[in-house]
Amino acid sequence: MKGIIRTAVAAAVVVGVVAQPHNHGHAHLHRHARKHNQSPVDLQKRTDKTVIVTEVVEGPTVKKFVLNGNEITEEEAQEGLDAGQFVVIGSSKPSFAPPPPSVTTSVALPEHGGQFFEKTTSAKPEPTTSSEEPPKAKATQAPEPEEEEEPKGTGLDAEFPSGKIKCGEVPTDYGAVKIPWSTTNGWTTLASFGEWIKGKSVDNIDQPIDGTCGPKMMCSYACPPGYQKTQWPEEQGATGQSVGGLWCNADGYLELTRPSVKTLCEAGAGGVFVRNELDDNAAVCRTDYPGNENMIIPVDTKPGQTYPLTNPDSKTYYMWQGKPTTAQYYVNNAGVAVEEACKWKSDKYPDSAGNWSPTNIGVGKSLTGETFLSVFPNLPTSNAVLNFDIEVIGDISGKCTLKSGVYSGHNGCTVGLKPGGTATIVFKKPGSS
Repeated sequence: MKGIIRTAVAAAVVVGVVAQPHNHGHAHLHRHARKHNQSPVDLQKRTDKTVIVTEVVEGPTVKKFVLNGNEITEEEAQEGLDAGQFVVIGSSKPSFAPPPPSVTTSVALPEHGGQFFEKTTSAKPEPTTSSEEPPKAKATQAPEPEEEEEPKGTGLDAEFPSGKIKCGEVPTDYGAVKIPWSTTNGWTTLASFGEWIKGKSVDNIDQPIDGTCGPKMMCSYACPPGYQKTQWPEEQGATGQSVGGLWCNADGYLELTRPSVKTLCEAGAGGVFVRNELDDNAAVCRTDYPGNENMIIPVDTKPGQTYPLTNPDSKTYYMWQGKPTTAQYYVNNAGVAVEEACKWKSDKYPDSAGNWSPTNIGVGKSLTGETFLSVFPNLPTSNAVLNFDIEVIGDISGKCTLKSGVYSGHNGCTVGLKPGGTATIVFKKPGSS
């Protein structure tokens, strides 16, 4: 892992009244602590000894000198030892008696800590005067256990076999979505804090910005449009950080963090859609939450197509410090490729995509059972103006539009969804209505 984000405080998506604009204070705090290349080992200061017992043999004495994979003569080896170019750093004897073992003593070049010079010797046992042949040692090597084949899932409804799937790859067989442009091997957020202890809040969280899911990490993932992840631990950040996903245990296997929910993804409360009536794609990117709030979860809308937006139900969805949370989406300009849009910082569009996209959408079903949705500018982060219009239509309580950069309400607009109804957020060409 080349870079690390150490999270001190990550602001949550919290709403007292869900109808209010979904104001995030995204405290990603990108403090990169890069791991520097380690210098070669200072062998003179080492106290450990490297020993390799290769095999037990009988027969004549054999000496073989190998440096960097190439055989050299005994004279060259001795010259190097005498000149101090090679340093003996270990030797060992087995715990059993005859026949004597072949012992490999590792010798390293001081100026090349990772290169080893190997000197292999074996001694011939003394002849016996007995007329009886000494008993031969019986092989006691245990058969290698067969590696158990990982179970295979069958999609969104498949129950995840906790503790049976290796970490590293996103478990797409169980409905999770791998993000191709993620720098963390398709995972959305990685969080490392040493140990996950039930009942104890999490502190000292490191969030690698590259690498992959590994032991003692919380590994968050994306779900398809209309679905959201089900997994996050009850134990959350001691100072307000949010943590979500599967736990990679010390043995390298993924565990459910909410064992009461057996699947990895679940549908939200439903009823909210987005339709693209443009001539180009328009990416809508959900933040990974609970997680690092990177807007990496994609809905890449295409011309003429309609897609569900996930509508979290506050009664069953993630609670931050006892408060209900909702989904927040970032709406990018038409024509911005999804891999540039659904990421924190776009190299191609640094001032108008990702965290700096022009417009936000907030969606959530409140504790009272009402669904609210908001369309509002991404202030104060971005001053970009969306290059298309938006209109919310359907079974809604009022009017909500964005036309030529102007919202129908003050600093954005919020509407409620009538019971049993649906709402569609329509992306329109400028001036089409």
